[in-house]
Amino acid sequence: MKRRNFLTTAAIGAAASAVAAPALAQTAPKVTWRVTSSFPKSLDTIYGAAETMSKYVSEMTDGNFTLQVFPAGELVPGLEAADAVSSGTVEACHTVPYYFWGKDPTYALGAAVPFGLNARMMNAWWYHGGGIDMMNEFYATQNLIAFPAGNTGVQMAGWYRKEIKSLADLQGLKMRIGGFAGKVIEKLGVVPQQIAAGDIYPSLEKGTIDAAEWVGPYDDEKLGFYKVAPYYYYPGWWEGGPSIATMINLAKWNELPASYQAALRAGCVVANTDMLASYDWKNPTALKSLVANGAQLRPMPQDILAAAFDAANATYAEVSGTNATFKKIKESQDAFRRDAYLNAQIAEYNYDTFMMIQQQAGKL
Repeated sequence: MKRRNFLTTAAIGAAASAVAAPALAQTAPKVTWRVTSSFPKSLDTIYGAAETMSKYVSEMTDGNFTLQVFPAGELVPGLEAADAVSSGTVEACHTVPYYFWGKDPTYALGAAVPFGLNARMMNAWWYHGGGIDMMNEFYATQNLIAFPAGNTGVQMAGWYRKEIKSLADLQGLKMRIGGFAGKVIEKLGVVPQQIAAGDIYPSLEKGTIDAAEWVGPYDDEKLGFYKVAPYYYYPGWWEGGPSIATMINLAKWNELPASYQAALRAGCVVANTDMLASYDWKNPTALKSLVANGAQLRPMPQDILAAAFDAANATYAEVSGTNATFKKIKESQDAFRRDAYLNAQIAEYNYDTFMMIQQQAGKL
């Protein structure tokens, strides 16, 4: 190449770069959001899902879109996260939607309701059953938009200071239980209490409450419940597959470039997948440790499960009679639940049952 041609080409290239750089900067603005969590840092898996989301969003935007995650109480109390986002106090939160069912029972359908979908079914409904769009029609009325960003899998039925043998043992029982489940369990004689994670242990220890549910073995061991309430029941019929959500101020969401919106949605998908996998990995070890340290595993009596199922259906009928949005979304979940359990009992149930028998026989 002749020197004159080289210099001409280089000059054109430099000019193009000078023009392109500002244009690129305009399409990738620096954006920093605060994300308030409803959980303390000590609960590393459920709190950590927000950090996972933040990490992927930053990497997908070359560090231009930053999500700063704050533990519960540092900016906003954990049980006030949705209100803070709706009002614009913070841009987003990482929380469980059923914490806010008192504002509208429809919130609970964005997380878990008694005898609802399990984790796999919930994800199928979210991503392929129109669940995200249906919930966001409701969230828009609250100045919010939200995406699933975590799941614990089916939870345990909690820790009890005294053994529970029948429905009679539930009468007057003061229990820390979150969300819509409290409304259902009231029908069985339980007195529900909504208490943040950090306050559960002292409440059990002092006898202020008689029982408490949280998540499952890994988190429950961290919180030390087995030291003050030895009876550990299963399954958590009120949380078959609870979704954790990233809730976003709707106005702030609409201000984002489309590429940042896509990155945030993708980050939520990663967090959703990773949290469930993390709990599935950690819970078996934690369960063995809990039992070794004195936790007494107990199945929830069948008469309680049957009564709870009937109470849940009665509650859904009551709420659906006055709340058209709740009714619409619940019917969508119920229709899928019927087909999903029909399918699950064919291959999944039989495979898992056979393998569990092998485990009990010491062959695995």
